[in-house]
Amino acid sequence: MTSEAKGGRGAQLKHTGLRHGWTTGACATAATTAAYTALLTGDFPDPVPITLPKGQTPSFALAAEELTDTYAMAGIVKDAGDDPDVTHGALVRATVRLLPAGAGVVFKAGPGVGTVTRPGLPLPVGEPAVNPVPRQMMRDHVALVARRYGGSGDVEVTVSVDHGEEIARSTWNPRLGILGGLSILGTTGIVVPYSCSAWIDSIRRGVDVARAAGRTHVAGCTGSTSEKTVVAAYDLPEDALLDMGDFAGAVLKYVRRHPVDRLTICGGFAKLSKLAAGHLDLHSARSQVDKGFLADLARRGGADETLAAEVANANTGLAALQLCSAADVPLGDLVAITARDEALAVLRGAPVAVDVICIDRAGTIVGRSPLAGPATTRP
Repeated sequence: MTSEAKGGRGAQLKHTGLRHGWTTGACATAATTAAYTALLTGDFPDPVPITLPKGQTPSFALAAEELTDTYAMAGIVKDAGDDPDVTHGALVRATVRLLPAGAGVVFKAGPGVGTVTRPGLPLPVGEPAVNPVPRQMMRDHVALVARRYGGSGDVEVTVSVDHGEEIARSTWNPRLGILGGLSILGTTGIVVPYSCSAWIDSIRRGVDVARAAGRTHVAGCTGSTSEKTVVAAYDLPEDALLDMGDFAGAVLKYVRRHPVDRLTICGGFAKLSKLAAGHLDLHSARSQVDKGFLADLARRGGADETLAAEVANANTGLAALQLCSAADVPLGDLVAITARDEALAVLRGAPVAVDVICIDRAGTIVGRSPLAGPATTRP
């Protein structure tokens, strides 16, 4: 990975051929640096260099700038590299105004940046959704500009994202209680393609919000259909639903460290058969349905060798389930029970009871486990 990318363009990752990109926090830091520099000197640096938390020094080209007697605004277009990031191409703006001596750096949410409305996040209720690491990056760069050009470092920084409120509808923000737009994110300043770190971070924040709201029962769901199934089964509120996607391991490991009384895992039969087989990442590119494993479960449920062989050679997990259903072999329940036991093993005795619900594509429940736990650690 190169340490510098001129113009804010992502650099190519070694060995992968994929370009990394820059977080909204890095873009907001560059915009803040440029705007404050212009406010003190009358000129915008372009490109504007910044230093990231791990020492990289990218430079960003300005896409927008405005200077008046009372404020300066600079804008950076986010380049997420080769990551399928919903904020790729978004214009991140920072508007900087001078404040009286001693005021420090005050953050405001402009259009397209959300406001925290629920406890459980790393920011107090009422604060703009500019996360702690980007805040510190901006404070550090404000201090650097102040030292360089004789400023006091006391400024108001308003961060905004063009069309951010619309983009935020495709994120977890509304469910987490971040209303009005996007969060300004990033712990390293760098977006690693397909690292899925943002999704996993959202899962963790979802658990935090549920716990802060006093929820004792949460559900990790693989998609919208499984969410509907869980709501119908348990009447759970929205802030108790975790959009787990393929990241069963992320849910289990975080709940192990931050327990809730009860965790329901709900998803498609084929995906949860992977969890039952011991996979914690359920994405089709990283784990496959093991029909031989399903055949062994079918035998446990009373299948004869002819049926077991048919299951082992089925085209899909759903086809295997249908074969067993026709023979009154409870393969769905066996997958759910085995997936529950795998989840309890990952929880390592944490005080969390678990149940699992398997559904088909239409949302019909095809397998269900009893509630059980906590479990002892298995070797």
